[in-house]
Amino acid sequence: MLSSLKRRVKRSLMSPTARAVQDERLTMCGATKLLRLERTAKAALRRGIAGEVAEFGMALGGSGIILARIARAGGREFHGFDVFGMIPPPTSDKDDEKSKARYEEIAAGRSAGIGGDTYYGYVEDLRSKVAAAFARHGLPVGEGVQLHEGLFEHTVPRDLPPRLCLAHIDCDWYDPTRHCLAALADRLSPGSAIVMDDYHNYGGSRTATDEFLAVRRDFSMEDGENVVLRKA
Repeated sequence: MLSSLKRRVKRSLMSPTARAVQDERLTMCGATKLLRLERTAKAALRRGIAGEVAEFGMALGGSGIILARIARAGGREFHGFDVFGMIPPPTSDKDDEKSKARYEEIAAGRSAGIGGDTYYGYVEDLRSKVAAAFARHGLPVGEGVQLHEGLFEHTVPRDLPPRLCLAHIDCDWYDPTRHCLAALADRLSPGSAIVMDDYHNYGGSRTATDEFLAVRRDFSMEDGENVVLRKA
């Protein structure tokens, strides 16, 4: 009963856009994660930190829509990166058994989608579906919203804007997390933030983040359901 009340209270604090993408089953993130993501992004723009907003790993586009709304309201661009299809497998020895079991479930066609929907990785022409969701929310692709399709090692850093104020990394496994962190680090403005969705979900993501923080002393970590990395 208490946890249900807390969820309702947190949901009431979320923006109408965040509540809408939950209702439309466009995000797997709960209220706690979405509220922290929103607050972190809004704070970056309110403080006037230079740069655009980017997301790495978009699924059905829910959290991207939230970030794009905030970015456009602040006169910034939103850049979303994804393969827009089946997630590549975890291939590093640093990915844990949970990650490998999760991928096997997806690859075998046994993964369930949100609320009984089809799992997004099985959807044909996912990019068009995501673009349509953005358009429904008044955020047409091409008008301050850019979607970059392909493996991260092909699109990042090639398609990154020169400066970022906020990044959201939700790419599950060790290799893509490590790659994105390394590519982003020097493009993030002082005072900017990276929100890490999977730090507490998958061992590879956590290991890649810990290794990054051990080398990049100009970043610090704020723990929580979704971890925030702050650049000094």
